[in-house]
Amino acid sequence: MVKKIVLASGNKGKLNEFNRALSELNVEIIPQSQFNVPDADETGLSFVENAILKARHAAQITGLPALADDSGLEVDALDGAPGIYSARFSGANASDAKNNALLLEKLNGLAAEQRTARFRCVLAFMRHANDPTPLICQGTWDGIILEEACGEQGFGYDPLFWLPELNSAAAQLSPTEKNKVSHRGQAVALLKQSIAPYLIAIK
Repeated sequence: MVKKIVLASGNKGKLNEFNRALSELNVEIIPQSQFNVPDADETGLSFVENAILKARHAAQITGLPALADDSGLEVDALDGAPGIYSARFSGANASDAKNNALLLEKLNGLAAEQRTARFRCVLAFMRHANDPTPLICQGTWDGIILEEACGEQGFGYDPLFWLPELNSAAAQLSPTEKNKVSHRGQAVALLKQSIAPYLIAIK
């Protein structure tokens, strides 16, 4: 029997990625939007807290096991900002373009060695809303913030994120290339390796 898991997101890209990654485990990932679940209030102070908040919220409303993702960009020169506020870095009407412009403004004049940063992704899987031991999987992707945008692929801060070992910006990688090395790709790979024992208890 196929086991159903609700994804605490309506993002189609994430939905397809998780379904592909977990296909051999006989599970079906369903977006929370299909159950009219509103977005959870992300009141946590860390990626782990927010991922758990989102997973618990989705599990509580749907009665299904839930999977949530919280991710963002940490810039060393900004003491880890934008961090958990990455999506809304530039304020209430934030957009990728506004967020990127603000980031460039804050790092203006800094040399490359002072522009180190990393993308971080945390996945939380909860068997039910009261699960005392959520499965937590993390991935980290290190790079340098460019002085101007480069590349047309990806989204968010990808055009400003330079990967020295690949001699490429994240936005120059194809989706397949990115998924192999990115923070989310790493976290999804760990989830795939670790989730099987958690699925046994699910009806």
